Amino acid sequence: MKKLNLSQKILLMFVVSVAFTILFSFFFIHFLYSELYLKSIEESLVYQGQRTASHYHYGDLSDDIIEKIQWFNVISEYEVIAVDDLEQLSTYFPYQINYENLIDDEDREQLEKGTYVVKNGYVEELDREILGAIFPIKMEEGLVGFIYMYIPLATIQVVFQQSIPLLAFVGTLFFLLLFLIVNRVWISMFEPLRQLQVLSKEVSKGNYSSRLQLDREDEVGQLANAFNAMSLSLEEQEKRKKEFTSNIVHEVRTPLTYISGYAHALESNIYESPEEAKQYLVTIQKETERLNKLMTDLVELNHLQEDMYTLEKQPIALAQLLLDTLELFSIHIAQKGLTLQTNIDEDIIMSGDAQRLQQVFYNTLDNAIKYSAEDGVLKVSLQEDEHHVTYRVTNGGVTISQEDIHRIGERFFRTDKARTRTTGGTGLGLSIVKEIVRLHNGTFEITSSPKVGTTVTIEFEEGEA
Repeated sequence: MKKLNLSQKILLMFVVSVAFTILFSFFFIHFLYSELYLKSIEESLVYQGQRTASHYHYGDLSDDIIEKIQWFNVISEYEVIAVDDLEQLSTYFPYQINYENLIDDEDREQLEKGTYVVKNGYVEELDREILGAIFPIKMEEGLVGFIYMYIPLATIQVVFQQSIPLLAFVGTLFFLLLFLIVNRVWISMFEPLRQLQVLSKEVSKGNYSSRLQLDREDEVGQLANAFNAMSLSLEEQEKRKKEFTSNIVHEVRTPLTYISGYAHALESNIYESPEEAKQYLVTIQKETERLNKLMTDLVELNHLQEDMYTLEKQPIALAQLLLDTLELFSIHIAQKGLTLQTNIDEDIIMSGDAQRLQQVFYNTLDNAIKYSAEDGVLKVSLQEDEHHVTYRVTNGGVTISQEDIHRIGERFFRTDKARTRTTGGTGLGLSIVKEIVRLHNGTFEITSSPKVGTTVTIEFEEGEA
């Protein structure tokens, strides 16, 4: 069986709702007819019959009494038959009700007890439903006669003939308004969905630039906003992917060019002395190490971002770890003539992965020294308060523009657009730092201004990872 789409389901629901409304209206009108009209007729009939029967509480059912009853028959809306015994009823009322005799044995027993009997049903000869009742006239010596009162019932159409035009008008107006409302809802709901379907196909083809323009706050508007956000995210990812591909090609091409060029020179004996040949080999070795580091950093970053790395937490004397890392850069600091200013709380104990946290210190210090001005100042602090452990490193030198600062930490992003070989690096160091900080439930922030310099601030909550 073919599955219905959303519009077909809603159309089906609308048709079912209309059918249910019509069916409900039919049963409601039938209820009014049976419960109100018939019940009121029956109550009036029983009341008149009991009054009529109670007037004749003396003697036999004489001709005079029968004449009075006949006179009542003329002025009343009911048909009235008075008889001495039940057998005579078939003479005055020779019809069957619902194709059965007017009186059965159960009715006789009830009448003998002095209780009236209500009879209603279809009479074929009259082609009409009738409602009637037989009332016994009982004296001390027993039953002296019976009064049978009945009235032909009006059909539903007759009962509601005055209100049918109003019902028809109200019904038509109702369905017209319902149609307009449903049509408006239909357009309001499915037109954006159709546009969304078209744009989704464009997205599947790689076109992420299309946006769904809707000024509404309902669920469809929220869906459109979610689609636009998804398209924007995919567009940015596609841009980053192309940029990543371009960056990695650029990063790999340079060392490969050197390796290929110097290998060819060695193979073709294009060198003037053994020392020059040795220098070629040294360059090939360095570029090979550079490629190896690039691949290692890239794999490491992927593992960190995909949460495939498990932290080996243990209590760490964080100040000692930072001081040991600073010691590794003592030669570089001296070569640049930097003045090192430290403010380190030596009592800090923090739970975390020592190897990864040292990597955070190493990469941030390496960048700070690399981009410091000659004979500048390098400030390093590590402090703990009630809620945080804060590590901060500040250098004066190359500042970062506000346009670039939010991109610090992206793969291969470097502020030195020329990618000079003097600074080197793979452009992955701070990306790795951000992921390690994230795994330790910390925050990473970088600010830069010509007056203060560039500051990297890392915070860990409550002194624990």
